Amino acid sequence: MKKLALAAAILALPVAAQAEDVVRHLTPGSTFPIARAVEVPAGKTTVYVSGMVPKVTNEAAPKGSVESYGDMKTQTVSVLESIEATLKDIDLTMGDVVKMQVYLVAPEGAAADFKGFMEGYTQFFGTEAQPKLPARSAMIVDALVNPAWLVEIEVTAVRP
Repeated sequence: MKKLALAAAILALPVAAQAEDVVRHLTPGSTFPIARAVEVPAGKTTVYVSGMVPKVTNEAAPKGSVESYGDMKTQTVSVLESIEATLKDIDLTMGDVVKMQVYLVAPEGAAADFKGFMEGYTQFFGTEAQPKLPARSAMIVDALVNPAWLVEIEVTAVRP
């Protein structure tokens, strides 16, 4: 009987590990909407989503101009909407995102509009409807492939 109980306990270990949830470690004393670390338990499937870029939001603006894609906030919302749609297509949500890499471009002669980025970002993360926060890196780069793009975002999600 002891051998049967031991075998049952050993077989249950992988199931118990798979039943664990992703753990998001927030920064103590901070309200900044990112996790300082995210733990993914064994047995979870990791999904890597390619970098997404903004869509044209102003057809009346000159083709290929920053104005045709919008300011940093507009471009960020456009990119995050594309990410959200991609995740939905594969039965995931923004709440399943555990890591985000953000590439921001500063228009020539200006600083990168991090405030505009955050205004777009906080529409999708750290909200009452979607409170889960990813670990995140934000980098300022010289340029993206299209000179009119101000932001590119790639994410990693975990299948629940």
